[in-house]
Amino acid sequence: MAEEPVNTQADDLACVEAVELVTDYLEGALPAPEARRLERHLETCPGCTEYVEQMRTLAGGAGLTRQSIPPAMRDDLIAAFRKLHRRP
Repeated sequence: MAEEPVNTQADDLACVEAVELVTDYLEGALPAPEARRLERHLETCPGCTEYVEQMRTLAGGAGLTRQSIPPAMRDDLIAAFRKLHRRP
C-alpha cells in the first residue's frame, strides 16, 4: 500500500474552501484525494469540524440530498453559508 504524501502548506485547505466541499463530502461525491485533504483540515480545525457535524445532522434529519434541493436554492444556501463564514 502506497504511503500518503506528507501534507504541505500548498495542500492546506482554507476554511472557506472546506465549507464549499462539505456538501459533496457528506454525499460521498467528493473525489478521494479531496476528501482526504478535507479530513486533514478537519483534524486541525475545530470550527470546520463543528460545521461539518451540524451540516450532517441537519441534512440527515431533513432527508436532504443535493438532488432534492433545487439548484437555485442550493446556490443561495451556499452563498449564505459563505457570507456567514466570512464574518469576523
